[in-house]
Amino acid sequence: MSRLDRLLRPRSLAFIGGTAAELAIDASRSFGFSGDMWAVNPRRELRDLPTFASVDELPAGADAAFVGVGCDATVEVVRQLAALGTGAAVCHASGFAETGEAGAALQAELLAAAAGMPIVGPNCYGTLSAPTGAALWPDVHGLSRTDRGVALLSQSGNIAVSLTMQRRGLDIAWVMTLGNQADLGISEAFEAAAADDGTTGVGLCIEELDDTERFVAAAASARRRGLPVVALKLGASETSGAIAVTHTASLVGDDSAYDALFDRLSIRRVHALPELLDTLAVLCALGPLHGSRLVSLSCSGGEAALVADRSRGLGLSFPPFAPDHADRVASALDGRVAVTNPLDYHTFIWGDEGRLTGCFKAALGADDPQSTPAPFDAALLVIDFPAEGLDRSRWWPTLDAFSEACSATSTPGVMAASLAENLPEEARARAAKLGLAACGDIDTALSALEAAAVWGEQTGNPVSLPDQPNEAGPGCTVMPEHESKQRLGAAGVAVPAGMVVTADRAAAAAAEVGYPVVVKATGSAHKTETGGVVVGLGDPAEVASAASRLAGDNGTVMVESCVTGAVAELLLSVRSAPPVGMLLTLGAGGILAEMLDDTANLLLPVSADEVRGALRRLRVWPMLAGHRGRPPAAVDAAVEAVSALGALVRDDRSIIEIEINPLIVTKEAAVAADALMLVGEVPEND
Repeated sequence: MSRLDRLLRPRSLAFIGGTAAELAIDASRSFGFSGDMWAVNPRRELRDLPTFASVDELPAGADAAFVGVGCDATVEVVRQLAALGTGAAVCHASGFAETGEAGAALQAELLAAAAGMPIVGPNCYGTLSAPTGAALWPDVHGLSRTDRGVALLSQSGNIAVSLTMQRRGLDIAWVMTLGNQADLGISEAFEAAAADDGTTGVGLCIEELDDTERFVAAAASARRRGLPVVALKLGASETSGAIAVTHTASLVGDDSAYDALFDRLSIRRVHALPELLDTLAVLCALGPLHGSRLVSLSCSGGEAALVADRSRGLGLSFPPFAPDHADRVASALDGRVAVTNPLDYHTFIWGDEGRLTGCFKAALGADDPQSTPAPFDAALLVIDFPAEGLDRSRWWPTLDAFSEACSATSTPGVMAASLAENLPEEARARAAKLGLAACGDIDTALSALEAAAVWGEQTGNPVSLPDQPNEAGPGCTVMPEHESKQRLGAAGVAVPAGMVVTADRAAAAAAEVGYPVVVKATGSAHKTETGGVVVGLGDPAEVASAASRLAGDNGTVMVESCVTGAVAELLLSVRSAPPVGMLLTLGAGGILAEMLDDTANLLLPVSADEVRGALRRLRVWPMLAGHRGRPPAAVDAAVEAVSALGALVRDDRSIIEIEINPLIVTKEAAVAADALMLVGEVPEND
């Protein structure tokens, strides 16, 4: 049993305060709440409810209470509600931790006063429960009563208000705004929503995670129940200035850790509110797809081209019709149309439901008994309806024909307009009755279909907790390259033979490590950019000259054996990305690191197969695989280097970040030619 059960499905409500409490009472009445409702106000009666002068006069502990008093008074009200056994309290007031130190202290008092009673907020809009009609919500909202639907959980109150006004035919069962998350955070709310039998999907508006372990467990619960989860991450995290010494810090912000986490948990990340709602609508209607092969149908060549153009970069395909399949489609269109996918079926059959049905069935493969498996995993219909007040009668046959073709072929179907305002509520409602999903525009439809295809691919994959981020105590230090490589070498990462010597001993050191050699300055983090490295030296005179020029104030240089036979250069980084975990970045390395912006991100721990998959997603993969007959690189050695690096940061909690750039991959080995390591004091609680 969740401690939020009474909040999700309350049978009694209490409202404490003045105007804000009255607005919440009005919202609950208009929403059809039929349970007991009581009010608390020492000066006046609230909306004809039984009104008491103080909280301790309430007849019983309500299942949920709306607290609409000032921040100072909120603390005492919450203390009294907890003593009565109230199920949960929604604290509307601002003036807490969001205002600074004094507010944070007051918020700590609030949490102590609750004594374990769930607190929503403070500084929040409240909660809505469509199954019961409870609206602890001091404003209007756009929800309708429903027994089942998605749960929308938001750290932003105003965004949640806007989401309730959606007209996409999406059933919303719960809305919870979390405000400061003094007690109830996004992870526990997700956990409770995923456990309720009435939940059909979860939409998340996240600013920052509060409890990664609990969030992962909630995602695993959602996956077991087959619930789609879609997340809108609000605001890209700023990269800490302490780690700006590395290429990776500038190339890949901390927000990439959320991308990696969501991917690991089969949570679809979106970047706009329409995409959040349409993706939830499609995933709830269709479930996971078997693949990513689509067919698109429209009566315009421009719309067909737009679908093809907007699908670029997505993991979707529009496979061409096989010759015999194309012949059947052409026959359904009297041979007057060039048969391509996306298909422009033209307008000469517009309004003729029989002809439209025959065309759509032929396109979806209904008349091909040999088509096993089905030629397409989903179908998209692009259709824009006339504005309100205009005759829409000639548009309905197209929608009905599409539905019949999808049903006859068991093909999941989505309809979308080219402009969101051209898809009226009436069309969305009719699509839902016909078993179709509806999206406001082509972009959100394609994104949602990609999400459904990815969900199908990930079904059955295990959900695992990422490694906890390493957290440094006060002060961080950039470890010298030579010392960094000593740690790497001890951990099993191949490094060049080398040593730090005074400039006058550089030639002797070169003879010892073996020519050709590299001479490096010892004081610069980015030696290539500052001219602090000379590569490929082959005799003592060259080494001595380079050492003399590069020796800094301390008079030392680093002399290393030169890695030869490079097939490709990679960037390899592991860095702490609180609160998510340890972020692994693989990418094009060397001077290409910043030029190509070619990276893939994973959260530790990772398997060898995951690393290979990430390498294959890079644009430099053909070089590793052996481009145009060239020998392939030692990919297994690169994978082993990643494994060794992951073990090192797992076992050494002082390491905040390691970057190897480049990791030179030859035919036989993967060698860390340059490395930086950021270390800090290990916190006492470690």
